[in-house]
Amino acid sequence: MKKYLMGLITLIMATVVLAGCSTSSKASDKTLNVGILQIVQHGSLDAARSGFKSGLTAAVNKHDKSMDVKYTYMNAQGDQANVSSMSQQLTQKKPDLMLAIGTQAAQGLAKKTKTTPIIVTAVTDPKSAGLVKSNDKPQTNVTGASDISPVGKQVKLLKSIVKNDKPIGIMYDSSEENSVLQVNMAKKYAKKNNIAVKTVSVTSTNDVASAVAGMKNSVSGIYLPTDNLMASSMKTIGKKAKEAKLPVVTGSIEMAQDGGTATYGINYKDLGKQAGEMAYQVLVNKKNPKTMSVETSKTLRLYINKDNAKDIGIDASSITKP
Repeated sequence: MKKYLMGLITLIMATVVLAGCSTSSKASDKTLNVGILQIVQHGSLDAARSGFKSGLTAAVNKHDKSMDVKYTYMNAQGDQANVSSMSQQLTQKKPDLMLAIGTQAAQGLAKKTKTTPIIVTAVTDPKSAGLVKSNDKPQTNVTGASDISPVGKQVKLLKSIVKNDKPIGIMYDSSEENSVLQVNMAKKYAKKNNIAVKTVSVTSTNDVASAVAGMKNSVSGIYLPTDNLMASSMKTIGKKAKEAKLPVVTGSIEMAQDGGTATYGINYKDLGKQAGEMAYQVLVNKKNPKTMSVETSKTLRLYINKDNAKDIGIDASSITKP
C-alpha cells in the first residue's frame, strides 16, 4: 500500500510538472517579439515608432487580450556603423518581425536577413532603395508604409503664401536618397508650373544656419522635404527663417510643428499606426510581405503653425488647402 501511495504521489507530481511546462510553452506562444531599428532620433521618426506600437498593440489586443507584444528598440543615431552592428544584433535575437524606421535602417536590416519579415516606415520609395522588387509586389521579406508626400501640392502651398516673385528655396541633404527623389519631384512640378527655384544642399547640422541665412535675400520662402537632417534641424531652421521673415513649408506635420509655417502632408504617428496594422497582418493573420503592396499614407492634413505665421507677418486664416 505504501509503495502504491508513493507511486501515485510521484505520478501526480510528474503530471503537475508537465502541466507547468505546457502552460509555460503556451504563454510563450502568445508573446510576439518585435525588433525596432531607428536611423536617428527626431520628432517625426519618434512619432512613427509610437504610432507603430500603438497600432500593433491595439490590433493584437482586439484579437486576443492574452497575447503580449515585446519590443527591442535600438537607435543608430545617424551612424552607419551603428546601423550595421545593430542590424546584426537584432537579427541574431530571431524576432518574429522587425520594424525599420528610415531608409538606412531598412537597408541595414535587409542585408542581414532574407527570411525575417521586415516592416518599414519613413521610407519614401522602397523600390529605389533596393528593398523590394516593386512597390506593388515586393517579392522580398520587406513591405511597409511609405512616407512619400504630395510634393507638388506642398510646393503649390508655399507659392500661395509667399509675398514676392523671388524663387522658392529648396533645402535638403543630398546624401539622402529619399530627399533627392523628392527634390526632383519638386523641380519637375515647378518647371511645369513656371515656378523658379533655388536649391541648397547641406550634409551637416553645422551648415544649416548659414545655409538659411544665405537664402535670406534670394528666395521668397523655403520648402523642406521629409529629410532626416532637416527634421533634426527644425529648431534652427525655424529660428533663422523667422528672423528673415521667410515662410517655410515642410514635408511633414511634425516638422511644421517644430518650426515651419505650414504643410499639407502626412502625420508620422498616423503612418506608424498604419505600419503597425500591417505588422499585425503578418504576425497574426500570417500574411507574407512578398505579396503585400507597399502602402502610402491614408491621411493627409493641412497644418498651420499659427504662431510662426504671425511672427513672419502672415494671416493664418489666409492659408488654405492646396
